[in-house]
Amino acid sequence: MGKYKKGLISRITFYSFTFCLLFFLRTAKAKINGCTDPLATNYNSSATKNDGSCIYNNGSISPSSSFILSGILTETSGLVKWNHQIWTHNDNSDVNIYSLDTINGNIIQSYPLNGTINNDWEEISQDSNYLYIGNFGNNANGNRTDLKILRIDKNSMLINAPIIDTIHYSYADQTSFTPAGSNNTDFDCEAFVISADSIYLFTKQWISNKTSLYSLPKIPGTYIANLKTTFDIDGLVTGAVFLQAQRIIALCGYSNLLEPFIYLLYDFHGSEYFSGNKRKITISLPFHQIEGIATTNGLKFYLSNENFSQPPVISIQQKLHILDLSSYLGNYLHSLTQSVSQPVKQHSFVLYPNPANNIIAIDSEYLPEDYYLINTLGQTVKTGKLIKGSSYIGIDELSEGIYFLIIGEENSSGLKVIKRYTSP
Repeated sequence: MGKYKKGLISRITFYSFTFCLLFFLRTAKAKINGCTDPLATNYNSSATKNDGSCIYNNGSISPSSSFILSGILTETSGLVKWNHQIWTHNDNSDVNIYSLDTINGNIIQSYPLNGTINNDWEEISQDSNYLYIGNFGNNANGNRTDLKILRIDKNSMLINAPIIDTIHYSYADQTSFTPAGSNNTDFDCEAFVISADSIYLFTKQWISNKTSLYSLPKIPGTYIANLKTTFDIDGLVTGAVFLQAQRIIALCGYSNLLEPFIYLLYDFHGSEYFSGNKRKITISLPFHQIEGIATTNGLKFYLSNENFSQPPVISIQQKLHILDLSSYLGNYLHSLTQSVSQPVKQHSFVLYPNPANNIIAIDSEYLPEDYYLINTLGQTVKTGKLIKGSSYIGIDELSEGIYFLIIGEENSSGLKVIKRYTSP
């Protein structure tokens, strides 16, 4: 073999080795597993992939406002935020869905679901086309064989002529249907979410205080719900809300002593909802039987509790609560934003100038919408209301840096705002 060919082979070998080494190092660097949430006590600034190991200090939150609901809703059991209203239902024989004013919780209208039976409606969820109601409460004896989810076309609901079909299911691992007695089963369910192609159930386990995650298709039919995982949540899960694009699920529930909580699941991988961050936050509402939870932006949350009375000491009326979780999720939501150019147009909102010094302008095609401006620590620094047309937000008092603007509740995506001082 000639010297030239030997030299060429040596160079090729060297370059190949160097390329493989650099690729390995780059790949290794890109796959550093660890806790990626700065709010956690074990945050790893070098981690590039969240491995679900984050640990948090105890969190507690109080409602920013609470409203007593109508006496018709003593057993309010589920919530969704849709069409700029809150929607709820009772868990008894009532076959109506009620739309509520988000400002004060007053009933706007009732929508009868004629032809249905309310055995135990425990949850309401949604996707872009349908509302789903879980007729699957199973705490009486744990032996129901008629578990079902109603699917209602949203457009038909708005004209008060609901088109309804049904999804039937059973649990893959339930083999005994011997009556277990009241509140003595792990096959009760009061929470579910809807993904692009599936329904995911979160069970309310009275014996173990855990929750099991099951999946089934979201089209009408009869199915066996497949068990995906079981997680020790140390409480009774009663409601769920899902922001799929942001990879956030918020569960609500309470302890055996009626201590309510929110359990946040976020930054997870695919449908492995317990693979990411898991944070439990207690709600400062003792003896409130929290049943429903809703949000559309991951910052402003609505929760409801049903009437609970234990004379002569305890008497809790049915209420709607509003909570601001920006201090818990604002930082994470901010991390999802990407750099933007000037101006920004998104979902019929135009933001300019950006970067800005004293004022940012928002041109909107929508009716009045609330806005939330949060900093990189997840703290809300300004709130207000935008009007149709042009609105202006003063930012002169803010420090130079990056902020995150969420507009409205139906528009859960956010915009990055850059505050920059203008050189004199």
